[in-house]
Amino acid sequence: MGIGSIGIPSLILIVVVALLIFGPSKLPEIGKAAGGSLKEFKNATKGINDEENENKTK
Repeated sequence: MGIGSIGIPSLILIVVVALLIFGPSKLPEIGKAAGGSLKEFKNATKGINDEENENKTK
């Protein structure tokens, strides 16, 4: 089993622990912040890849 293969029981356990630690009122805020961070990271890596491809074609 690799790192990328998280099963359903493990996912449920992670959600339950997150609920216990942060409480149900904070989880939407945490999810929104995490999603925004992933979006920024994806855009940044896409920009780097675009620059590399542009430099290779020159």
